[in-house]
Amino acid sequence: MSFFDQTYDVIVVGGGHAGCEAAAAAANTGSSTLLVTMNLQTIAQMSCNPAMGGIAKGQIVREIDAMGGYSGIVSDKTAIQFKMLNKSKGPAMWSPRVQSDRMRFADEWRLMLERTPNLDFYQEMVSGLLMDGDRIGGVVTSLGIEIKAKSVVLTNGTFLNGLIHIGDKQFGGGRAGERNSKGITEQLVDLGFESGRMKTGTPPRVDGRSLDFSKMIEQPGDVNPQKFSYSNVTKPLTKQRSCQMSYTSLEVHDLLREGFDRSPMFNGRIKSTGPRYCPSIEDKINRFADKDRHQLFVEPEGWDTIEYYVNGFSTSLPEEVQFKALRKVAGFENVKFFRPGYAIEYDYFPPTQLKHTLETKVVSGLYFAGQINGTTGYEEAASQGLMAGINASLKVKEKDALILKRDQAYIGVLIDDLITKGTKEPYRMFTSRAEYRTLLRQDNADSRLTPLAHKIGLASDDRMHALEVKEKEAQNLVDFFNTTSISPEEANRVLEEKGTSPMKQSDKMVKIFSRPQIELSDMLDFADVKEYVQKNNLDTEVLEQAEIRVKYAGYIAKEKANADKLQRLENIKIPDNFDYTKLKSLSYEAREKLSKIQPTTISQASRVSGVSPSDISVMLVYMGR
Repeated sequence: MSFFDQTYDVIVVGGGHAGCEAAAAAANTGSSTLLVTMNLQTIAQMSCNPAMGGIAKGQIVREIDAMGGYSGIVSDKTAIQFKMLNKSKGPAMWSPRVQSDRMRFADEWRLMLERTPNLDFYQEMVSGLLMDGDRIGGVVTSLGIEIKAKSVVLTNGTFLNGLIHIGDKQFGGGRAGERNSKGITEQLVDLGFESGRMKTGTPPRVDGRSLDFSKMIEQPGDVNPQKFSYSNVTKPLTKQRSCQMSYTSLEVHDLLREGFDRSPMFNGRIKSTGPRYCPSIEDKINRFADKDRHQLFVEPEGWDTIEYYVNGFSTSLPEEVQFKALRKVAGFENVKFFRPGYAIEYDYFPPTQLKHTLETKVVSGLYFAGQINGTTGYEEAASQGLMAGINASLKVKEKDALILKRDQAYIGVLIDDLITKGTKEPYRMFTSRAEYRTLLRQDNADSRLTPLAHKIGLASDDRMHALEVKEKEAQNLVDFFNTTSISPEEANRVLEEKGTSPMKQSDKMVKIFSRPQIELSDMLDFADVKEYVQKNNLDTEVLEQAEIRVKYAGYIAKEKANADKLQRLENIKIPDNFDYTKLKSLSYEAREKLSKIQPTTISQASRVSGVSPSDISVMLVYMGR
């Protein structure tokens, strides 16, 4: 008899970033949840760089936090450095990023999950799925134990038939030092799924004691660091640990080229596609042959450890070639390796086989999240895990699914891109992928998403109350600027100092604040503003929010109008299993693509690759619009 005598609402397979968020989301929405992973000691392991956030990824972490996920809180608690990237650009581009303490990060995640009600844990490899007709019935472990469930979320990362490459050597594994997972791919293919192979890689880890930091350029954190989480359970850093920067050289490149004939990337041993936006060092040398140097960021793995991550030197070249070349980098002359870099190939399933809920079209109650869908990055994985966990839980409870739209969240853009367009290379989020990025800023993720999460019981009442207070205070401050006048005598002192034309008569403060030369710090010089801020005890978050609303009001309104226009197409639903073959006026490609993707709305259909505006017109006419 199995010691699992209950039927779980949700089983999550895999304990990486996607699996952890999925398990937390399912459990916190009231579903009995089991997290099954091959090693409970490596939960939420940062397999690659010890960092969270970055361009567009930071927005995703803030969105996860706004929804009641854990990634933002864990990142804040275990950060060693904070940076707001792209500060020189407009607020739509600002992206938070932290360096994390790798060991503490995994530890904090484990503790937070252990403190989560409704969540059980089991350490073993899942080797197959239990089927109940055309729907999921649970999982089978390598020991033959059957565990029943109403829904299953697969977050297998790089473990499905994972194959590690270092030069001529190759061996099975999901990460260096860990075994791969077998059985699931084969069963899914038998069930009618299409699978493919992808590749990713990682750089060497080195001994910080062997590096000469005096030859590198220090990369400190922000002077006034912020944090990810909107909750009050975390605080900004008061001390930080610097990273360092060095460069490769032509000599380094020549030494690396010597090993190209033994590179699995170039000699045909690796046949799968790697991440375009995070290329290996050999790929960079090959693709950008005109460049005589490339940046390397030398990142500490934690507060106290001597281990460093060499960001920018991802490679699968033979270990002796890696070592020889790295020793020619400034500051690395005496470098000692902790472990060499390697590449890993793994199975994925093209995500066009999923619905917007991340449920598979082939098997009811089965969800995919993370690298299994062809994405790359902790943040992309975590956000998919969150949404898969939410929707698996809601389905079990027979409640409406939660689907984020493209104008609501980067998470919505990510999932819609995957479902609608698919991907043949590891997908990474960028601000350029979001057409409504002025609406999807890192500062307003709570305004956009916390009410939705609160409605399903994922965001707490405290979170919702804090948001309501913040919204009210920010709007009141905007109203203050709109209604309060300022005299030329008071204003011109600041205006002349800033090199902008003086006022001739009294006017509303908003007119001054809207000028591009004028910043919030300038407005705080005015007595009325200073008094209002002090009297109402406004924090920096409220002040920043008000500043963005005043200065970018026109842009925000215009983008909102565009999003509302698109929403009209979003509201035109396409019936389930619609037969596109009967629309003879559609192009052959459109019929083929739409039949495969089965979009749920006209708006989604318009984003399918190969579907033209005239095809959309045909569909609108057919639907009487």
